[in-house]
Amino acid sequence: MAQTLLVTGASGQLGRRVVEILLEKNGGTIIAATRTPEKLADFAARGVEVRKADFEDLASLATAFAGVDRLLLISTDAVIVPGQRIIQHKNAVNAAEAAGVKHIVYTSLMNPGPESPVTLAPDHDATEQALDATKIGWTVLRENIYTEGAFNVIQQAIQLGSLFSAGGDGKTAYITREDCAQAAAAALASTFEGRRTLDITGPEALSQADLAKIASDISGKTIPYVPLTAEVLTQNLLAAGLPQVVADLVTSFEVAIAKGLFEEVTTSVEDLTGRKPIRVVDFVAAQPKSAAG
Repeated sequence: MAQTLLVTGASGQLGRRVVEILLEKNGGTIIAATRTPEKLADFAARGVEVRKADFEDLASLATAFAGVDRLLLISTDAVIVPGQRIIQHKNAVNAAEAAGVKHIVYTSLMNPGPESPVTLAPDHDATEQALDATKIGWTVLRENIYTEGAFNVIQQAIQLGSLFSAGGDGKTAYITREDCAQAAAAALASTFEGRRTLDITGPEALSQADLAKIASDISGKTIPYVPLTAEVLTQNLLAAGLPQVVADLVTSFEVAIAKGLFEEVTTSVEDLTGRKPIRVVDFVAAQPKSAAG
């Protein structure tokens, strides 16, 4: 029996791609939920039901989640005001349970517990706890750092002539947004009804020195890795014009890298999708020459 699947945040990059994958592969009812339904007219034209869902408007969530079997809860972008995202996510989880949703798939973060210095980690940890407090099934997808972010680091290193980072000797199993979307779509469309936590990672863990080596290979120049302290990195980011909250966020990720919180490599993407996640070097090679530096 076909299931009714709903994707929240469907106008965002990840959500939009998940809906596209479901359209390609799934025969059931697909619902795309967003605060801005007008942005999804193209999906509506392709038979997707578009519903308005505002995580701070409980009435809209009750209407949006009605009749849904399985729901993909994509973490929101409300990262500036402390605590706002937790409230939004709890609203969504509670509304889903009240609406009779049978399974929630949630996009979380690698190692979001109290040991994580990442400033966003408490949001994910609290959301996972909210899921655990329900009576429904869930799949938590703890995503690693995006390969697209590593690509930006490589580009900047080529421009600056050195790769500056507070990541120490820590390694990261970078994962592309495409692989995250494929994994999320597969988890959402699956028949799994229990509770599971999966680490969504790339196929290998790379250090900042490894990224510097890729930058060197691309540019034909020697791009050294220059380790920084967290304090110096934060000051550099502030000097470059980033707001304090953003500078703190970037630094917190690099401190977490140095602590080894992103180094685990799993087969979860291939287990879910049947396809191997792409390596950083292959992702970089596939970018236009102008973008790759």
